[in-house]
Amino acid sequence: MARELYPLLMFATLFVLLAGGVPIAFSLTAVSIGFAYVLWGPGALNIVVSAAWGSMNNFVIIAVPLFIYMAYILQKTNVVEDLYSAFFKWSGGLRGGLAVATVVVGAVLGAVSGVVAAGVIGLGLIGLPQMLKHGYNRRMALGCVMGAGTLGQLIPPSTNMVLYGCVTGVSIGGLFAGGLSAGIFLAVLYIGYVLVRGLLNPDFCPSLPRDERATWKEKLISMKSVFFPGLLIMVVLGSILLGVATPTEAAAFGAAGALLIGLLKGRLTWEIVYTSCFETLGVSAMVGWTMIGAGAFGSVFSGLGGNTLITNIAMNMPGGPNMVFLVSALFIFILGMFLEPGAIIFLAVPIIAPILSKLGFDPLWVGLAFNVLLQTAYLSPPFGFSLFYLKGCTPPDVDIVEIYKASVPFILLQVVCITSIFLFPDIVMWLPRYIMGM
Repeated sequence: MARELYPLLMFATLFVLLAGGVPIAFSLTAVSIGFAYVLWGPGALNIVVSAAWGSMNNFVIIAVPLFIYMAYILQKTNVVEDLYSAFFKWSGGLRGGLAVATVVVGAVLGAVSGVVAAGVIGLGLIGLPQMLKHGYNRRMALGCVMGAGTLGQLIPPSTNMVLYGCVTGVSIGGLFAGGLSAGIFLAVLYIGYVLVRGLLNPDFCPSLPRDERATWKEKLISMKSVFFPGLLIMVVLGSILLGVATPTEAAAFGAAGALLIGLLKGRLTWEIVYTSCFETLGVSAMVGWTMIGAGAFGSVFSGLGGNTLITNIAMNMPGGPNMVFLVSALFIFILGMFLEPGAIIFLAVPIIAPILSKLGFDPLWVGLAFNVLLQTAYLSPPFGFSLFYLKGCTPPDVDIVEIYKASVPFILLQVVCITSIFLFPDIVMWLPRYIMGM
């Protein structure tokens, strides 16, 4: 077999294993070890070990379990419920107000946790029943929960942005600043869609009856529940953007702050602390093994000339740099239909991002654009993770096909978002430039 075909055979073998149900981490590791051993002999396994060590020997990666732990603590101490209740009271009189509150809370949840699963499940358990109870169109309600819950992919502290920064070397602070701009822009698109649908078809998302709306006194009292999470957001995010703390240091403060909020609310128990630690360990172990497998896969793939092969194809592609970006974006989008976004970061980004940088694209802008695409991956049928997060907390009569259909308008809004970012890069670049001079 021609040597240049081996990298393609690696990818083909990987997708066969994935199609067979083998977890991504084990698939990556198995393919790496198999190809290294068969083609180069037992001594080549040192490459795999060295790549695994290099992937994990990164101080910044410690921020991931800390942010995940912060998310679990805030979720289990019912901070999510308090936030929704507050925004529920303020938006009840607006047509589509509950859906708007869901989007706003989803954005806030992204800012206090950075974990998409926590956002989707939290809103699915709290916001979805409220919308269905008050006569919202079911697909509208389901779509809002999925779209709003995935804002944690963009709005910092996003764990996937931390992973992206670790893999590419792009400034995590810059990613956070640009992600905040992108997340707010996308949230505005969601809210605009809800308000327009409510205007065109009031039955889709009615306003609350007058007797169920909160008084001004109740609205003002409800803002107490927003104070501590808001303060935590400003401290964690502000310390990173202003260069006061590294992402890891800010994550540690965020985890401690989440524990303190739980104590002040009188809801923190040893059981919550223990279960949050255990669940964080499970998620972090999955991330760690995927990093190890991806590091090994990338080293063997590069050793077989895969990076050179793909670079040559990209450089000679008709249509120039813009066509290369569009093809790369389409590739990421298709991968998102089948793989978890973190796996895509480890698998595809180390290959694609350097090529786009060589073609003149700003590495930070590429990172932000790819993270918007990864958010789309959470909603993309057939295996978008948010689809199944939501299925786990919906009434029994809601089937997965209905959830697929509910996701379509919000996928289209995300396409509008990525198209806007492509045509007008300053949408996501102005804040990193303003705050960090990037």
